[in-house]
Amino acid sequence: MAKKSKTLHLEEGELRRMLLERRTADRKRRVAAYAQAGELLPLDAEATEGVVAEPLAGTRIHADADLRLAPPKTSRARLWVERSLLVIELLAVAGLGYIFLNGLDLLGQLNTEVNTTPSAAPLLGPVVLPSGHTAPSAGNAAAPNEAEIPEHLRPLVQAYTAALVLPTPGPEQALGISIPRLGLNAPVVQGDDWEALKRGVGQHIGSANPGENGNLVLSGHNDIYGEVFRHLDQLEPGDEIVILTAETRYVYTVTQRQLVAPTFVEVMFPTTDATITLISCYPYMINTQRIIIKGELSGIRSAS
Repeated sequence: MAKKSKTLHLEEGELRRMLLERRTADRKRRVAAYAQAGELLPLDAEATEGVVAEPLAGTRIHADADLRLAPPKTSRARLWVERSLLVIELLAVAGLGYIFLNGLDLLGQLNTEVNTTPSAAPLLGPVVLPSGHTAPSAGNAAAPNEAEIPEHLRPLVQAYTAALVLPTPGPEQALGISIPRLGLNAPVVQGDDWEALKRGVGQHIGSANPGENGNLVLSGHNDIYGEVFRHLDQLEPGDEIVILTAETRYVYTVTQRQLVAPTFVEVMFPTTDATITLISCYPYMINTQRIIIKGELSGIRSAS
């Protein structure tokens, strides 16, 4: 007679309990492994629980605000290195911005310098009044009087003369001068250096044109090269000085006569109104001073 095999009979409740215990043990092993690896924070005992009423349904995980991945560990030294790199990057960006803006400003300045038209006005002012010269005498011709220029100012005079540039001729440029009281009619040339005053009355470069607001400065010799300004000392306030251009006659009225030292260059300074200044050496054949005639614009007439 064959042997009967033993059959294990388990109640349904016991089977459910065994499955629940096995799943609970498996869950604990997995959680312990995650915690040991640092992938999970420690869990409260109540964070996970089995459902007793339904052991075959498995384990239910309840939401927990404290359940999250652990943040990566960063050392203090590494944190300072990262912050330092960030500061360096910001400074580099700021430096590039400054270089770019500075380059734009420099480019603008270069364009302005290239496009600027040179002015006829000299960079330096005169340090001595024009027309100065030694008086002619027996056996000695007249010559520029360098002795009246202070020695320490002579280099400035040379630099000033070299900087002068003749203006472009125009219809309002002075061409002649007439002084009815003196019976004077003379040409006006541009410049008041030694060579220019050989040809007539010289207009100081950079001074105002006839009729313009500003100081029209004219110089002439008193005892050489036609003696055009020999009798300026005879002019009185109210006398007329007529300046001719290609199209117009400008009439100035004398307001003042004075004697000054050769270095009194203030009489050549610009003015706000339309004025005229005549300059010549004084006294006749001695030339240790300058005679100055001042006038103001009083009328405009047609050249015809």
